[in-house]
Amino acid sequence: MDRVVLYDTTLRDGAQREGISFSVEDKLKVAAKLDELGVHFIEGGWPGANPKDTEFFHRARSGLSLSRASLVAFGSTRKPCAAPDGDANLFALLSAGTKYATLVGKSWDLQVTQVLETGLDENLCMVSESIQYLKSQGMHVFFDAEHYFDGYKANHDYALAVVKAACEAGAEAVVLCDTNGGSLPTAIVEGVKGACAVCRTAVGIHAHNDAELAVANTLAAVRAGASHLQGTINGYGERCGNANLCSIIPALKLKMGIDCIGDTELARLADVSRYISEVANMPPDAHLPYVGLSAFTHKAGLHVSGVMKCGESYQHIDPALVGNRPRVVVSELSGKQNIIYKAREIGLLPPDTRQTQAILKRIKDLESHGFQYDGAEASFELLLRRAQPRYKSPFELVDFMIVVETRRRPSEGSQQDMLAEATVKVRVDSKVMHTAAEGDGPVNALDRALRKALVEFYPELTSVKLLDYKVRILDETSGTGSRVRVLIESTDGEERWHTVGSSTNIIEASWLALADSLEYWLLKRAGKTAGR
Repeated sequence: MDRVVLYDTTLRDGAQREGISFSVEDKLKVAAKLDELGVHFIEGGWPGANPKDTEFFHRARSGLSLSRASLVAFGSTRKPCAAPDGDANLFALLSAGTKYATLVGKSWDLQVTQVLETGLDENLCMVSESIQYLKSQGMHVFFDAEHYFDGYKANHDYALAVVKAACEAGAEAVVLCDTNGGSLPTAIVEGVKGACAVCRTAVGIHAHNDAELAVANTLAAVRAGASHLQGTINGYGERCGNANLCSIIPALKLKMGIDCIGDTELARLADVSRYISEVANMPPDAHLPYVGLSAFTHKAGLHVSGVMKCGESYQHIDPALVGNRPRVVVSELSGKQNIIYKAREIGLLPPDTRQTQAILKRIKDLESHGFQYDGAEASFELLLRRAQPRYKSPFELVDFMIVVETRRRPSEGSQQDMLAEATVKVRVDSKVMHTAAEGDGPVNALDRALRKALVEFYPELTSVKLLDYKVRILDETSGTGSRVRVLIESTDGEERWHTVGSSTNIIEASWLALADSLEYWLLKRAGKTAGR
């Protein structure tokens, strides 16, 4: 097989993931991005099922220009014992204004009798008549055989009868759905071969990930004869998700030699993954294969040493092929090659052997005291820079003091508020700033006081915001004397960075992470200004 059809259903099946709710504007943006990737079909939703999907197709007719992909409207077969020309669902598909429609119908006898509550023969008529009706109105039709693999296992004759009915009615592809997501690759191969034997048209696969086999099942289906592949970006979908196109596409192209999209489009894959996660308001999964931030990240010193000599020694593909890049993180598991790699990556001269060993010893010592640099690359970069002979910090802490007290609200009797006040002394060059600020808590007060002290020298610092603040207790058996680790994520609206602090005192740990965050940004800002 030298060609397959890629069918994306992120905007329908993907949107059924818990926590995702695309607006109409979101859906238009995602469709445009998918078109750039080079997928062949984009399922836009179920017109008539809800106002949002109906509006999407209305706006897409006039405002969505696709250069590669075709837009598909999704719906179900006609209702039992009704005529197709009077069916509201089929009318909504015709009104969507697309050339293509996908109809879903039952192929498991249990679903027909127990869920749909109709007869097996009537279900076959529903499939045939619905497809024939849409085709008579000029539409191209795909048929999703829902629960096909469960149906094939329970009553393969009936499941194949549904597939054959759809094929004979004129469906351009009959898509076999592992709706419950529990099938193994062996069952997928058997079911696909069975469908291919009775179907003259293209056979497709629609896999769910409930057994964590959606990608494997999709690739197994291709080997068995499937050529129409459905999935979602990042594997979004109901329950455990759908087959992840971000894994399927490179596996097809780079592992199986099936040229499903162009090389230029493949190099956009990581960008598409991140873009759609942002639109979906879902945190990017760093550990996704191929496209995740950690997909080509190396931590062990042995691995880093190997990668520096030969990339393929610990990477199954060149990350650039999918728009990703290798990364090295540093921890107590690191070797000197990690230090050298990171120094080169950030533009510092590689440390000499003595300096490298000293930095590595420092890292291992700090991590034994609770620091964690593989999740705080900004703090690690500062550690490297501070090891340079001529390094000068943009500010220096002289001291700070935190006061936390309760205050009674005069008008509300016994109701009390907690108040935190931080006093900070900071030296910039030869000038010492002494400031104080109140906050919702001690860390918030410290953050405000530090910024108040620095903003006179660095007014652009107001653009830096705290995105996330995490505290982890490292030795719970020590009770209130436990060492804690604080991780802070910050942004200036364009970039994000992470810093770390650790101490038996949560305020000190917070200060270390907070100070690193601001120092890192000021150094980056100075570097950008100097480069103009």
